[in-house]
Amino acid sequence: MNRGGKPSTSTCAEPAGTVGFFLCRAGQHLRAAAIESPRQEARILLAHALACRQEDLLRDPRAAVPPDAARDFAALLRRRLGHEPVAHLLGEAEFWSLRLAVSPATLIPRADSEALIEAAIEAFPEPGAVRRILDLGTGTGCLLLAALREFPAATGLGLDRIPAAAALARENARRLGLAGRCAFAAADWAAPLAGARFDLVLANPPYIESAAIPGLMPEVARHEPASALDGGADGLGAYRLIAAALPGLLAPGGRAILELGQGQRPVVEALARAAGLAPLGCRADLGGIDRALLLGAAAAPG
Repeated sequence: MNRGGKPSTSTCAEPAGTVGFFLCRAGQHLRAAAIESPRQEARILLAHALACRQEDLLRDPRAAVPPDAARDFAALLRRRLGHEPVAHLLGEAEFWSLRLAVSPATLIPRADSEALIEAAIEAFPEPGAVRRILDLGTGTGCLLLAALREFPAATGLGLDRIPAAAALARENARRLGLAGRCAFAAADWAAPLAGARFDLVLANPPYIESAAIPGLMPEVARHEPASALDGGADGLGAYRLIAAALPGLLAPGGRAILELGQGQRPVVEALARAAGLAPLGCRADLGGIDRALLLGAAAAPG
């Protein structure tokens, strides 16, 4: 970005109205708005406007961009310059190689959360051992739907406090051909599940301290649901509720896997122990942060 924070006035090499010209100018604007990887994001948006692959853009930078695609691209670019997340512009995001519809009602699935699926596979090396899965705070349904792909004998239930999120997760299940194996409901954590037991419980609860939310990157603070981010004054409110419910939700030999924020492992493990659960390990994400905490029922005193 230049010192004035405005787009560079340097001339783009390709003729006006071509793929290369649009990519160059968009990259300049995105860089000036402090968007990371501006040229890559320009390619993502232009490929979406043209309904083509990014590789196609690179193959022929002098290809003309039709007027309707140019208008669509300009509209997408304006929204991105306002720090609206790319996933919202595209209407979908990828998680565990699944294409999932997203909306402002849900968190955008992130690669860090794939550590929970990796931890589940490690905890249950025999896929047939998992028959019932519960996903607390399901959002797009990404965790439950990815787990159902990995555990083909399982059925699942996803809960979310936001009715629009539960509806979106239901639609994602339909699109992926998994609707017959799962159900979604608008509910607050485990409140309506008295007596139900699950082999695997997954949860990505809100875990950010309330005071820290305004300081998050604008894509998150402005455009993702506060209810899915805000973990209360200390970031631990949801963990307390989930830990208290888990002993009554886990089937014999069942496991729970909770997503953690950075540095939260010791205190969440302490909450789990106080609730009668046993921490069984934690899987790091690709950045090396303890992300997926594995819990089981504590052994009865001998």
